[in-house]
Amino acid sequence: MNRAYKTTAVVLRGRTYGEADRILTLFSTERGKMDAIAKGSRRTKSHLAGRLEMGNEVALTMHRGRNLDIVVSADIENAYWQNLVAPEKYAAANLIIELVDAFCEPDLAMPEIYALLTGALRAIGRSDESLGLVPRFSLLLLGALGLAPPLDTCVLCGASLVEKNAWLDSEQGGFAGEECRPNWRDPLALSETDMENLRALAAPRGTASAAVHATPAVTHAIETLVNHHLGRRPKSGAHAAEFAKS
Repeated sequence: MNRAYKTTAVVLRGRTYGEADRILTLFSTERGKMDAIAKGSRRTKSHLAGRLEMGNEVALTMHRGRNLDIVVSADIENAYWQNLVAPEKYAAANLIIELVDAFCEPDLAMPEIYALLTGALRAIGRSDESLGLVPRFSLLLLGALGLAPPLDTCVLCGASLVEKNAWLDSEQGGFAGEECRPNWRDPLALSETDMENLRALAAPRGTASAAVHATPAVTHAIETLVNHHLGRRPKSGAHAAEFAKS
């Protein structure tokens, strides 16, 4: 059995191990999320030093290990990290990386999410409003995972929501029409314009109707949906919220 193989991956995160090693969480083209060890990578003279930073897309030569696969060599394909060091860009990149790490199961190739992740990292590095790109990424991520709610019909009764106001039913993980709005609480309301914006955010890149930035109500709604499916608020969300307020 040949234990050596090659793959391309994005570095999601890393943690120190021993005196000079790092354990990495990678999102690869062939295996999806995976852990690996980069031996000696914390040494300044290591050929791996500086290449395995968060967000970088790297071409890897790997060796299959008993518990963890070993990074033998790494060549940078796209050095996204160098464009993510500004505080707001780092906050946005850290949040989308946390979402991929949290939602994706290990050893499951997800090419659609890989393309979504690398595209988002590239866009964040180039944008002056990097946090504004997170809602669209989050909604597209939910869609790729099969978790995005219908945007044209009420999640409760199935009636059309086209050209109508709506509200978010976070317990059902979807949007409902005014006729299904409860009297006993004040839900998150979305106007007809907000719903149009939501559909535009969900549209594939390059289509005429696609939008990049979300309205405040839509931003809140998408964050609520993410928290609902994740079962918690992302740790990076609080950090990102501080920049959004400033």
